[in-house]
Amino acid sequence: MFPHEKYYTVHQVAQRRNLSHDTVRRLFLFEVGVVVISTPKPNKRVYRSLRIPESAERRVFARFTNGAVA
Repeated sequence: MFPHEKYYTVHQVAQRRNLSHDTVRRLFLFEVGVVVISTPKPNKRVYRSLRIPESAERRVFARFTNGAVA
């Protein structure tokens, strides 16, 4: 991560990459550098907000596109 790096929401990444929100969440949930904001409550569903740094977005999509950076 870089000090003044831009962070994207799941919605922004989904629009930029033409993917579904579920696919983006699945790709980035356990990725290093992604900020996961959640408030777990007993016996309730966990709601999570992800903030995806630009470097993590590039890294993940380079991995899935054989190194080609878009």
